[in-house]
Amino acid sequence: MVKSEIISKLSEKIHRKLKKSEIEKILQVITDSIVNQVKYHRATEIRQFGRFSQKKIKEKVNARNPRTGEKVHSKEKISIIFKMSKDLKKRINNLGNLN
Repeated sequence: MVKSEIISKLSEKIHRKLKKSEIEKILQVITDSIVNQVKYHRATEIRQFGRFSQKKIKEKVNARNPRTGEKVHSKEKISIIFKMSKDLKKRINNLGNLN
């Protein structure tokens, strides 16, 4: 599912009381808030959905260049981790009860 599909689905659910452009702005504020919080080492939790947090991935040797045999290094970087809530895990594993 892509962002436009989420916006259309939300629009249908709220019976078109808000314009799609307004829903898009709301969704953008939510995603920007999550990104900004994680960027500054603050976890963000959405109850009954999950938690977004930051994880530092250390520098390491990933592979070798087959032509030269030289080791290829990946630099230290930051990744976003998502841990789903117990409620979401139950809903996903209970396929008959997704609504």
